[in-house]
Amino acid sequence: MVAITNFPPEESARTKSFSRLHEECIKPVKVEKMSAKAELKISIDDDGNYVEIDESGSSRQLEKAQITLNDCLACSGCVTSAESMLIAQQSHIVLRHALENASLPHELDDLSKKIVIVSISPQSRASLAAKYGLSLYDAARTLTSFFKTLGARFVFDTTFAREFSLLESQCEFVERYQRHQQDVGALPMLASACPGWICYAEKTHGKFILPYISTVQSPQQVMGQLVKSHLSKTFAISPSNIFHATIMPCFDKKLEASRQDFYRQGDETRDVDCVITSGEVMQMLSEHGLTLKDCLPHPLDSLYSTEAKDGKLIGHAGGGSGGYLEHVFRYAARELFGKNVDTVTYKTLRNKDHREVTLEMDGKVVLRFAAAYGFRNIQNLMQKIKRGKSPYHYIEVMACPSGCLNGGGQIKPEDYEVPAELLHRVEELYESAPHQELGTLPEVSHIYQEWLGGSPGSVHARSILHTQYHALEKSTSALNLKW
Repeated sequence: MVAITNFPPEESARTKSFSRLHEECIKPVKVEKMSAKAELKISIDDDGNYVEIDESGSSRQLEKAQITLNDCLACSGCVTSAESMLIAQQSHIVLRHALENASLPHELDDLSKKIVIVSISPQSRASLAAKYGLSLYDAARTLTSFFKTLGARFVFDTTFAREFSLLESQCEFVERYQRHQQDVGALPMLASACPGWICYAEKTHGKFILPYISTVQSPQQVMGQLVKSHLSKTFAISPSNIFHATIMPCFDKKLEASRQDFYRQGDETRDVDCVITSGEVMQMLSEHGLTLKDCLPHPLDSLYSTEAKDGKLIGHAGGGSGGYLEHVFRYAARELFGKNVDTVTYKTLRNKDHREVTLEMDGKVVLRFAAAYGFRNIQNLMQKIKRGKSPYHYIEVMACPSGCLNGGGQIKPEDYEVPAELLHRVEELYESAPHQELGTLPEVSHIYQEWLGGSPGSVHARSILHTQYHALEKSTSALNLKW
């Protein structure tokens, strides 16, 4: 076993998201010496914090062990040494190098240079807008300007790709539900957009839980398909001659982009070549002595059209993690039970990150959906599924408490800022994008007709926009024992 040392300090400081994935982290934690006669009890308070109670009844909150990738012993419990090498290949330094060597518009025939395309997630855009005090729209236009000045050919919004991910998820759920009614097919269906959750499921719950997970690719990987498969045909160039970078709210997206499932053997390229976080974008701006306010706004690009036009931003209802629960719920209610749901009403259960939605007919619950954010809620639900006690048909699963807007790669609050207030500002900015009714974008319909077999859920769409998962063997090393 070796310690991972190939991460720059600024990156390892922001890798808290990986500490959530520990199966059995074996890094020894300092233990304070105490009297042999002392008796202590450990309890969990209402907020989920561990509290130490001594003989007198006095209590104190215990500190959480902080594990970064520089601390990791590569025991395969969470992040392996092979994965660490993959992640190290994806940083703002790699993106900067690609931009410096990018193909210019008159150099399309020069195969020694690549076109650089940058795709920005709406969560990252909201984080950067909050950091620099801009509206969502102004942040989008200045980010476009910044990356184009550095050499990017196009800067896209991944919300467009999320349309495809949501549409495919809707169809997959209805099919699974109908098959389940015939005693085939696994329910609940578990959302697949969060790579931190997927990594945890593959490494911790193995083959048992994988059949429950949706096979639909995340918006990041759908965007990779749109860029490397669809847009490359527009340019009549090889997908390997496009360098595709994404801006994402968490470090786990680097692992997702590095999966072998998203490597194109024939073209010898990945759907997403490089992932950098919101925080790394801020670092790139700082290295150039800039803030977003210093960048002149630029018209927004459209993946459907290669001509620059100052288009509008769009959003989806259902919260900062993409609205999977809400869109699948509405579609299922309509397709399975003929009910149009105008307002989705959430009921908070154990905590604000565990909520559920139900559809009743004739006094009977016919659909029961849940959102489970953060590993405390995820672990509770996994145990219920394993025991056959889960009451849900669909669960929107996200590794981060509060979801993607609170991802580990988002810009951290300054010392003078209250984290909850910063998150609230990011949420407000994210929601300021007008909500687009799913399936109404003519560009999406055209791409389905032209490239994806005609409609969501088609055989061709499944072959392109869906993926698979792999149970990973647990290490049998004696060092995986609890200390």
